[in-house]
Amino acid sequence: MLSCCLVLASAPGAFAAPSEQTPAPPPVQPAKETPEQLQQLVAPIALYPDALVAQILAAATYPDQVVEADRWLQEHNKLKDEKLGKEVDKQPWDPSVKALVEFPSVLANMDKNLAWTSSLGDAYVNQQQDVMNAVQTMRDRAQKAGNLKSTSQEKVSKQGQTIVIEPADPDVVYVPEYDPWLVYGAPIGIWPGWYAYPGLYIGGPGIAFGLGFGIGFFGGFGWGWGHWGYDWHGGHGVMFDHHGYVSHSRVFANRGFNRGGGFHGGGTRGFAGGQHGFASHGFSGTHSSAFSGFNHGGAARGFSSRGQSSFGGGFHGGGGFHGGGGGGHR
Repeated sequence: MLSCCLVLASAPGAFAAPSEQTPAPPPVQPAKETPEQLQQLVAPIALYPDALVAQILAAATYPDQVVEADRWLQEHNKLKDEKLGKEVDKQPWDPSVKALVEFPSVLANMDKNLAWTSSLGDAYVNQQQDVMNAVQTMRDRAQKAGNLKSTSQEKVSKQGQTIVIEPADPDVVYVPEYDPWLVYGAPIGIWPGWYAYPGLYIGGPGIAFGLGFGIGFFGGFGWGWGHWGYDWHGGHGVMFDHHGYVSHSRVFANRGFNRGGGFHGGGTRGFAGGQHGFASHGFSGTHSSAFSGFNHGGAARGFSSRGQSSFGGGFHGGGGFHGGGGGGHR
């Protein structure tokens, strides 16, 4: 009896009911971008042809690949036309990133403005419908300001309340050049840290066009221009091969905001803020961005130095023709 009492006394917790564990607090959800912030975010690309907008939004969900593709292109700047397409086809990049090699100035702009690119990809992943609405809002503003109209380079049409932009010549794509902070009538705030890439930017409120990009040489690849579009009416956003585009990037964590039908996978690895990615340093006036403060945060700055810097590697010639196309057209 005495021995049993000693055992029970020395192990008071042996027969105690397990204590209830305090549940972990739910993760803090970053704030959604406001309509005004999204309009500012899409302002640099809202007046591009629909298929190019689709490629940019999809590729923005892979900012790491955008960097690698742009710097790969700088290192292989002697490749032209179909030879370039064949080498691009071998790369492990997403089809959207491969498609942008056809527009080197656009790709370089996304690399140069990587904080903006990552914010764009983050917004598209988590606020797809809001991004679509923002693009249409900015097109409407530009049209009312008299700066968006059909030209010999692109066709602007209206389908109900939706403004559609397409190349005037299906074989040649022109990338419009404009000041994204002035072209929409009343000036809007400049996206923090924005760098005006040569050939995609002009001073003043209008729109200009440089050289056109012939798309014939990339037409035979499964990621070329003809495979991309935008579904404004069905709510599917970016279209790839006549289906809603599905990004498998794990760069941005899904925050459950208005996802629409596009992004699947989520995850917090890669470059999303959090313990597995780069910390978000944030620009003033912006919300969660994996690369926000890209030129200010040490970790992000370290990533920027990988490979050949866009600043050190020279420009691609802005809006002019640089590989990946069928030659320049005026």
